[in-house]
Amino acid sequence: MRKMLAACLLLGALPVLAQPIPPPAVTAENGIIRPPYTDAPEYAINSAVPQGDIREFIMYSEDSKIYPGIVRIRELKRDQHDNNAIVPGDTISGPGRYERHVWVYIPKQVKPNAPFMVVQDGHSYINRLAPVLDNMIAQHRVPAMIVVAPDSGGSDAQGSQRGLEYDTLSDRYSNWVESELLPAVTKNYGVTFTTDPEGRAAMGGSSGAAAAFTMAWYHPERYHKVLSYSGTFVNQAWPVDPKTPRGAWEYHATLIPKAAKKPIRIWMHVGEKDNRFDNPESTWHNWPLANNRMAAVLKKKGYDYKYVFAMEGTHTQPQVIRNTLPAALEWLWRDYPKD
Repeated sequence: MRKMLAACLLLGALPVLAQPIPPPAVTAENGIIRPPYTDAPEYAINSAVPQGDIREFIMYSEDSKIYPGIVRIRELKRDQHDNNAIVPGDTISGPGRYERHVWVYIPKQVKPNAPFMVVQDGHSYINRLAPVLDNMIAQHRVPAMIVVAPDSGGSDAQGSQRGLEYDTLSDRYSNWVESELLPAVTKNYGVTFTTDPEGRAAMGGSSGAAAAFTMAWYHPERYHKVLSYSGTFVNQAWPVDPKTPRGAWEYHATLIPKAAKKPIRIWMHVGEKDNRFDNPESTWHNWPLANNRMAAVLKKKGYDYKYVFAMEGTHTQPQVIRNTLPAALEWLWRDYPKD
């Protein structure tokens, strides 16, 4: 950095340094948190409270009617300057098999037609959630909910199975959850789920958070609650849909502003130094900017939302999640029956 500054001074110019997006103004809905990010006390395992069970099973692509499986492929092409050279081309996809691991948290206090939460990228969150829910259910701060935590079909971003599932703006993923995932959990473990949208939540981080919001947006009669960490409300959908050409960026740019208010409650977070925090707006790929815009449009439309901006925070930072998750769950489920 010193060498760069010296060179710039010799040239008579100062460097343009990347600047984080400013946090939102603090309001009843918008909050700012700062490090150090310590674990919330609800993470401490308490042997005196009932411990929920964590189960695991696998779903196979060949059994799915909705997601038969794709893999990302890097297309090759001739170099335009050297016809004898082969260079990477566009990202494409082709058929590809996957095995999807699914984790299920079942509290000891579970009842038939239970409230539940679907958590994307399940392996990343199931062990974070279990001790928190054990403690909070015992304290009657959240209902005795089941957590269904599927992994994606694999890889990431454009052309991948995960990207197809999480970044696509349609009801396809919600339909998969309803028609294939939940019935598989019921078949394996005998639990049943409420059909009341007030008792159904979706959660995720990054593209998994965008998927959680998409589940509620396209089917608000199924889901009224969303929990989003570092939501990918940016231009990452593939293939491009002309109805939503900038992918999930369209939520705050066009979809939410133009639609009637939907019965969705959302708790959302972003880090000050989240992905692409220094990208110009024209890229439609700046996470803090996108989440600030989401909060602003939710406020304007009168949504029930809570937005947490983590200073110095990075993308789905584990320390921030462990600091905020219990409060987020309690806020999200605050008026749902706890017995």
